[in-house]
Amino acid sequence: MAGAAAARAEGQRLMEALRAAGAEPVEARILQPAGTLLDLYGEEMRARAYVTADPVQGEMMLRPDFTVPVVQMHMAEGAEPARYCYLGEVFRKQDGPATRPSEYLQVGYEVFARDDPAAADAEVFALIAGLLAPLGLRAVTGDMGLLGAAVAGLTLSPARKAALARHIWRPARFRALIDRFAGRAPVPPARADLIARLRAEGAGAMIRAAGPLVGLRTEAEIEARAAALLADADAPPLPEAEAARIDALLAVAGPAPEAAARLSALAQEMPAIAPAVAALHARLGALADRGVDPASLGFEASHGRTTMEYYDGFVFTLSVPGADLPPVASGGRYDALTARLGQGRSIPAVGAVIRPGLVADLAGGGA
Repeated sequence: MAGAAAARAEGQRLMEALRAAGAEPVEARILQPAGTLLDLYGEEMRARAYVTADPVQGEMMLRPDFTVPVVQMHMAEGAEPARYCYLGEVFRKQDGPATRPSEYLQVGYEVFARDDPAAADAEVFALIAGLLAPLGLRAVTGDMGLLGAAVAGLTLSPARKAALARHIWRPARFRALIDRFAGRAPVPPARADLIARLRAEGAGAMIRAAGPLVGLRTEAEIEARAAALLADADAPPLPEAEAARIDALLAVAGPAPEAAARLSALAQEMPAIAPAVAALHARLGALADRGVDPASLGFEASHGRTTMEYYDGFVFTLSVPGADLPPVASGGRYDALTARLGQGRSIPAVGAVIRPGLVADLAGGGA
């Protein structure tokens, strides 16, 4: 693996290239308020991040990435349009091979621009792919907006749509919910037993029989949760035809132009995804304008579902073919994140990160 000096030198080289492309260098504190990140990602982030307690500032987290603090900085004081670059360590607990570091350098490039999202997507991808072209990496793209739009268009209760949207980034859980909502899989026994008891005894009687309340939930909150469980149990099932279309959407994979054609055909049956499909076609055109052959790009409708949860549009990775390594570079669009952190303001945004240590390894700069 690349030594610290080689990784840092590669990071500086990449930073100079990003600055030459018009990006302004920025920095972010290594210790970030944990509350903001946990609000964005949920408590599951706690298992992946290094969290500590400060007697004055409360829970703090070692920086898991730069995007959130850069968005916060831009939404507080940045002019538009804007391009930023950065270099620094990030910290994430690893559940893969022990050889994968939990601390590593990250170089990034972020674009905030309102005028042409497809052009901004193409700009970021073409710049990052061009910098890494000598490494012969495999490019795979996707679009998180497709599945999000498909879920929004289902004939399901708002609560069931919200559950699916919440688990888009958890493929196994999402699949289990689709199968349960469509009646393909039985309700889990514990849930079925609880629902049966609620129908027979009522929530109030069950709460009183359980004895004194333990925990932070009030009796009213518990009763509201019980009512939600009963409402879900009584909700009409997801029509099998709609579930089958979700299956078909998730199965789309292949060269980007062919995938786009399949998605255009699928949009005839799923009108909700039509705007995302149109955005995909516009992006492929913008990539071609940047000298990137769309046919050289793989596209997978499921791509990006195990990355950071703030991506809501175009996503991509550049990886070493056939190697058990993390992506050398990855990125995507995160428009909704700017709205959540913008205190009433928002701006379309897209960015990408590179691991300079991996670049140094692949280029022969390892220790």
